[in-house]
Amino acid sequence: MTKSLIVRRAELSKFGGQLSQRAAQYVRMSTIHQRYSIENQAAAIAAYAARYNLTIVRTYRDDGISGLRIDKRGGLKQLIADVCSGHADFSRVLVYDVSRWGRFQDVDESAHYEFLCRQAGISVEYCAEQFDNDGSLLSSIVKNLKRVMAAEFSRELSAKVHAGQCRVAGLGFRVGGPLTYALRRELVDENRVSKGALRRGQQKNLKADRVVLRLGPPEEAEMVRRIFREYVEERLSAEEIARRLNREGVPNHRRRPWTRLIVTYLLRNENYIGNTVYNRKSFRLRLQRVSNPPSEWVRSKGVIPAIVDRGTFLRAQRRSVLRWQHLTDDELLQRLRSLLEKQGRLSEAVINDTLGVPSIGVFCKRFGSLRNAYRLIGYQQKWNADWIDRKDAFNSIVNNTAADLIARLGKAGTAARYEAGTDTLMANNVAMSLRITRSWFSEGRRPIWTIYRRSVMLTGFILAIRLDEANEGVLDYFLLPTREMKKDKIRFMEAGLSRLEPYRCENLAAVARAVLHRTGRRQKRHER
Repeated sequence: MTKSLIVRRAELSKFGGQLSQRAAQYVRMSTIHQRYSIENQAAAIAAYAARYNLTIVRTYRDDGISGLRIDKRGGLKQLIADVCSGHADFSRVLVYDVSRWGRFQDVDESAHYEFLCRQAGISVEYCAEQFDNDGSLLSSIVKNLKRVMAAEFSRELSAKVHAGQCRVAGLGFRVGGPLTYALRRELVDENRVSKGALRRGQQKNLKADRVVLRLGPPEEAEMVRRIFREYVEERLSAEEIARRLNREGVPNHRRRPWTRLIVTYLLRNENYIGNTVYNRKSFRLRLQRVSNPPSEWVRSKGVIPAIVDRGTFLRAQRRSVLRWQHLTDDELLQRLRSLLEKQGRLSEAVINDTLGVPSIGVFCKRFGSLRNAYRLIGYQQKWNADWIDRKDAFNSIVNNTAADLIARLGKAGTAARYEAGTDTLMANNVAMSLRITRSWFSEGRRPIWTIYRRSVMLTGFILAIRLDEANEGVLDYFLLPTREMKKDKIRFMEAGLSRLEPYRCENLAAVARAVLHRTGRRQKRHER
């Protein structure tokens, strides 16, 4: 038995009649600190292969890659591609255990990749598990439970790590994030005694050590003061400041040209008045980046020597908020016309990403809605954009639906919580995504309702809130398992609605009963 990843290769002609004895191995470690994880997995897989007289002819590996998603796992993606191509020269895939295959938050995703292998006639075998992956009832139950446990482990670990990071940030230590101009990282021990500066790319080695922010070179600190002075006192814009710095050949902290976004970020950074702020945004389980409300920010004051006085900083924030209010309505519309002539079309992305043009929020506040601004410059969209004006109304429907369901579930003894940032309601540890389903008309003038797959979809249910043909009120509800989202969208049409009839609820009382029934059933299976 060997503890290396060396593959015993052989000619296909030699093993042509023994394809069943040829195997590939897949190994993965989550972080670069798990130094011996790959070797330990390979040793267990080698022992398994020797026990069953298998020849390992391929190795697929992912080093330091999380098992939550597949997008950055080149090894697993290559394995699936080879299997689906039909040219794989092995009949088995050997994996250490279920968690090495992945800790997907949607356990159906883990099953999907295994199904692709099985569909191609290739079995997936877990070498360190106490069950045979033979498709029997017992193995299927245990395997699915293991997948759920692997996903739950990641969720619990994420919550614990986040709580620990918030506590450390509250003590004034640095917890990740990009380093900004005129600041440097310093390593300190548990007694806050300096152990030296950290260069770019370097990390702390001991768990007891911490990282704090310190001021960089004096010339960089003076450049920060200059930027604030030019913005506050000389009334230069962020674009003008960036252009001036680039003309003078002043590099930023990344040794690249300055941009409006970098200058704007610098002007809003509380580090320059001595504060650190953590948890402005969160990216739990690498699923969806969420902007957190200020009440959840972790702010430590006076932990860095201030570069800019507080009064100047506050004046910069006020100017940043009021910078477009000096423009008249005609000037705002003229900038919109010029953008239309240059781009040939207008959209939220085009407006927000263009220098010298206010964001869509400014136009909505000044003219009542973005469509009103479009109408004033004579721009006609090719599609129905009523949803732009009624976005707040649709959000209210979702929020009211969530509040109503929480109240109904609470009366039935089931606690539920709603995450507004992701439109997700959690009940009995089951996720339910609330989705507005607006109607639109095809060329034949028949109403169609559609919901689209999101980039991240948690295992559980989708509550489709179907609006009437005028998109004014709620028509009915559909409580759909996420497995119904087989493609990129689900389309509701009167002609084929019978297929989804088992999931239909006429009102929120029926939705609450369905949620209690289905989440309660899942909870019982989980407890078993």
